[in-house]
Amino acid sequence: MGQQIQLEVVTPAGKKVDEDVDIVTAPGVSGDFGILANHAPFLSALKIGILSYENGKKKENIMISGGFCEVSSNKASFLVESAERGSEINVERAMKAKERAERLLAGEGRKMDNFNETRAELALQRSLIRLKLAGKNY
Repeated sequence: MGQQIQLEVVTPAGKKVDEDVDIVTAPGVSGDFGILANHAPFLSALKIGILSYENGKKKENIMISGGFCEVSSNKASFLVESAERGSEINVERAMKAKERAERLLAGEGRKMDNFNETRAELALQRSLIRLKLAGKNY
């Protein structure tokens, strides 16, 4: 086994991941990126998507909801708004969120005084990623 990089995923609720891994891939706002051991230092804003990491033959996926990544001194730190494993996703709740966001974006929301199109689009993205990670592609 080659050299590893320390992966840390932290949410406001606490650490979600803290382990040494072989590779990390993440959804950056400028495009997906990969991180290996001895990666050059950098910072990146993150978008809603799936953070993947591998350790040997074990591969894990986590849905992240925005935040920042810092890579320095053979450590990748992800500070994210939320992080969920596929097994933690409530599929029924994600389906309802998807349907609600689609209704709002289709025109129902335009009738509301407090409608925010960007928030509805982000809610739709989060629900679609959750469903994808849970193995339910809709």
